Amino acid sequence: MPADPSRRSTPPLRSATGQSPRKNTASSAVEVRRSARRRRTVSAYREGDRTIVLIPARMSEAEEQRWIAVMLDKLAAQESKRVLGDDELSERAARLSGQHLGGRARPRSVRWVTNQNTRWGSCTPAEGSIRLSHRLQGMPEYVVDYVLLHELAHLLVPGHGPDFWRLLEGYPRTERARGYLEGVVAADRLPHVPTARGE
Repeated sequence: MPADPSRRSTPPLRSATGQSPRKNTASSAVEVRRSARRRRTVSAYREGDRTIVLIPARMSEAEEQRWIAVMLDKLAAQESKRVLGDDELSERAARLSGQHLGGRARPRSVRWVTNQNTRWGSCTPAEGSIRLSHRLQGMPEYVVDYVLLHELAHLLVPGHGPDFWRLLEGYPRTERARGYLEGVVAADRLPHVPTARGE
């Protein structure tokens, strides 16, 4: 997968309020649960592919949206501190293939490599091997999952045509992950201004 992706295709962030979530045509990435007992605190946790955000019942829609963004960033920061090993990458690949590709993508090997500085990942379909750049280590798990799913899709469709992109449509955080990676690429291109001593 090139480091400078140009295609975008993602369902919008979904939110449900109340005890029973609203039904959406696309699967929800975020579910908001309001509680009358909750006065001030907001918390969030992952549940499979969804993020559950717990908020006070009296919170306005604007506050809800602000807290969703805050909690997603907080969870991503926590996840970015954890580095997956090769065995965990293989387990993750199997889970992602099952959830988004009907279990059809079955790599023989999934591993980190240090020789990919212009790509986030690569796949050799004939060998069934997937390699992810070590530069992804420390990035949020949803970003690693997106790149991993991208490479898994290449086991089924080698190129980047419409059939390939259709395979990725079900991943709810595609646009967020692509935006994150594009931001990293853009930041790398900025000139590095030396700081004054003592700053």
